[in-house]
Amino acid sequence: MITLHDLQFVPFIAEDQITTAIDKLSEDLNQDFEGKTPLFIGVLNGAFMFFSEVLKRYKGDCEVSFVKLASYQGTQTTNKVQELIGLDEDVSDRTVVILEDIVDTGNTIEVLIQMLKDKGCKTVKIATLFFKEEVYTKEITIDYVGIAIPNRFIVGYGLDYNGLGRNLTDVYQLKMNKMTNLVLFGPPGAGKGTQAEVLKEKYNLVHISTGDVFRYNIKNATELGTLAKSYIDKGQLVPDEVTINMLNAEVEKNPEANGFIFDGFPRTEAQADSLATLLEDKGSEVSAMIALEVDDEVLVNRLLERGKTSGRADDADESVIRNRIKVYYDETAILKNYYQKQSKYFGVDGVGAIEEITDRLSKTIDNLS
Repeated sequence: MITLHDLQFVPFIAEDQITTAIDKLSEDLNQDFEGKTPLFIGVLNGAFMFFSEVLKRYKGDCEVSFVKLASYQGTQTTNKVQELIGLDEDVSDRTVVILEDIVDTGNTIEVLIQMLKDKGCKTVKIATLFFKEEVYTKEITIDYVGIAIPNRFIVGYGLDYNGLGRNLTDVYQLKMNKMTNLVLFGPPGAGKGTQAEVLKEKYNLVHISTGDVFRYNIKNATELGTLAKSYIDKGQLVPDEVTINMLNAEVEKNPEANGFIFDGFPRTEAQADSLATLLEDKGSEVSAMIALEVDDEVLVNRLLERGKTSGRADDADESVIRNRIKVYYDETAILKNYYQKQSKYFGVDGVGAIEEITDRLSKTIDNLS
């Protein structure tokens, strides 16, 4: 982790990944402009490292120019572009390739292309090292992309935070604020679902249920959902990699979240390791595993009572209920040991009124900090 001014940043993209991306992008430029003499325009200050690496790889004749525009203050885009240094070269009837360090909303690109059109430019192509597709708002095609990234604030490889960080050869992302990430467990009938809904509202957390995530992806035939269904249809277990990628997509949808409640994941130590890596990549970690503890006989009676109105077959058969409880303890025992070693396991009494149980859970969560 590094500190620039008042903010902390964690590793995001290594230099060798960036080099590989620039190699591929430069190869495409060489193929598309073979026998031509394009004018490469670098957008300062951020593109200077990317610009120089592309030029070193370009095999044909070319001309070089620079412009300087600005739309960022601190870590936030202003959505307004001010021209700082204009373009002096004659670009009339020329083919121009704009080399950008990063494209997010596309405001800078839109202004620059309009400048070039006003000067009579024949053809404009856009090449960017980093591309935030999810926040891109323009109809303009980005012709060459080095690495597509989520909507995160990054520094390094020419990109800065208030003047610092441009010289870093690896790229770092802004460390998320202190988050509360809970792995919530409870045997069948413990009221875990009810408490998850209450806690997410009280602490402004995002509740991620593995079952709900799977159903959404399969129903909407996402790439991951289709892949998961192919395993399910064969009667096979869905690989952990597919599951963690689904969870990662859910986390990515909520970059401003105060934290997450993970429900139904992890189930194994390998999955717990994967979750730890997922959160570590975002500068965060699992805060605690919290398990609702309820006596088996209470659970059996609760579920049998629920079965009278729920219509669920697995709530009506006592032997099935006891087996479900046993499976839960067999799975949880592994993770209980895993998180106990990290002093992150907390058992909470799950017997009583909903408000009483919420109060116990809240005291545990409030003490985490």
